Amino acid sequence: MFLIKEVTLAYGAKVLFNEISETIGPRDRIALVGSNGSGKTTLLRLLMGEENPDSGTIEKPDYATVGYLPQDGISAKDGSLRDEASKAFADAKELEEKLNEAEEELGEMEPDTEGFYDLIDLMGAWEEQLAAYEPEKMNARIDRVFSGMGFSKEDMERPVEEFSGGWQMRIALGKLLLQGPSLLILDEPTNHLDVVAQNWLEHYLKKYQGAILVISHDRAFLENVTDRTMELKMGNLINYKGNYSFYIKESAARKERQRKAYVSQKKEIEKEKEFINRFRSNIKKAAMVQSRIKALEKMEVIKPEPEEKKIYFRFPPSPPASHKVVEVENLRKAYDELEVFTGLDLRIEKGDRIAVVGVNGAGKSTLARILAGVEPFQEGKRETGVNTVIGYFAQHQAEELNPDNEVLAEVEQELHDNPDANPRGALGALLFSGNDVFKKTSVLSGGERNRVALAKLLMKPCNFLIMDEPTNHLDIRSKEVLQEALNLFDGTALIVSHDRAFMDGVVNKVLEVSPNKTRILTCNVTEYMERLKTEEV
Repeated sequence: MFLIKEVTLAYGAKVLFNEISETIGPRDRIALVGSNGSGKTTLLRLLMGEENPDSGTIEKPDYATVGYLPQDGISAKDGSLRDEASKAFADAKELEEKLNEAEEELGEMEPDTEGFYDLIDLMGAWEEQLAAYEPEKMNARIDRVFSGMGFSKEDMERPVEEFSGGWQMRIALGKLLLQGPSLLILDEPTNHLDVVAQNWLEHYLKKYQGAILVISHDRAFLENVTDRTMELKMGNLINYKGNYSFYIKESAARKERQRKAYVSQKKEIEKEKEFINRFRSNIKKAAMVQSRIKALEKMEVIKPEPEEKKIYFRFPPSPPASHKVVEVENLRKAYDELEVFTGLDLRIEKGDRIAVVGVNGAGKSTLARILAGVEPFQEGKRETGVNTVIGYFAQHQAEELNPDNEVLAEVEQELHDNPDANPRGALGALLFSGNDVFKKTSVLSGGERNRVALAKLLMKPCNFLIMDEPTNHLDIRSKEVLQEALNLFDGTALIVSHDRAFMDGVVNKVLEVSPNKTRILTCNVTEYMERLKTEEV
């Protein structure tokens, strides 16, 4: 369906694509992976026709359409949510208008004219196109998709401007799913979805009739949705015929094959050079020497792939903790007329590793702030254990760095009577080496800012970690390193995250937060999702 043919593109001296070629079939489920700066977003722009290659072509049939969901930045205005959702069927509405106008025109024409029958033929074609949209089912399709995305029946009549940024991205995704383009391109689609909406989206995409191309740092999502992986690396596009786990395994095997070939070739080159040097002045073997010299000059030297830098860090040892870490009783929290919690009771004990789940707006971040002691509440009480020391990572902490501070200064300001803290060491473990620590925080990427926020957390030993969306802007490898650090942390942890694969490797309990109740279950997030399915039956 889409043919990438010998595409080359460079920005100055940086070559993004070096004669890459690949085919995207009509039902492909592709994960596009690669390190930051490898050209993933640029490749998407080429596929959408928003950018042109220096050489080569992107070919697609005339009937093929492309739909794109960016990471953020989409905002709908004017009209109700249902009006906005109906825009997904703009082509169908245009056909209906054409048919209505044609009927009026037909009534004014003489039946025996050539134009009369031409118009009838044209109307027949339009009616066939319209039937494919199934206009009588449009509202039902809108309700099904937007319900799956987490919107209530009441939401459908609300002004679209009332919805926040995360919900605006859900609206954009819902419209794309209703449009059903030939190639659906999704850039971090799970960023604004809770685990329930993620689960619904995964099942919907498995039945999707077109091709799907996904960029995501959510490993569980990639595992469940894709069955093919394309890796952009050093100007090349490498195809793997399997999902992300298959890609990891095969990528490692390919590197090992390349390493062995490099070692073997190096030995061969050394052997040939030794022969040349030994017999260079031997007239009888002059022809043989010249032949080997030419062979060496023509040999394509194998170069092993450079290893990417790896994050490595550990949380400081935890101070001794009491059995009770934190407890809230009969808690009430409201924002004006909006009741978030009423009569909430919750006790967290030493050794708990808790995932906080629930639909967006249920109060997950609010509860995290209350437990951390940074959010006031109207009624009830919050009591910490006698030895509880809290470390808190806020959802937007990475965005709240002081833009005037250098990276090192930003981390050093967290030092509080902790002689064992090592700001330079922590930053080095998080890939800030050399003069990187003297960069202003204002020039950092999202992933770099998140790593600075993590470094700040490492400056103060604690025995109760509260982390609200700590994996935002982290790639899959960085998430795995954070996961490993949490598993080695000897304290208690409560984590709010939409990343199922990350949570499954860390937690032993799930705290479900909903408007009417909370409950704690002894399981991981995937097991919790399975339990929800049985409860729905």
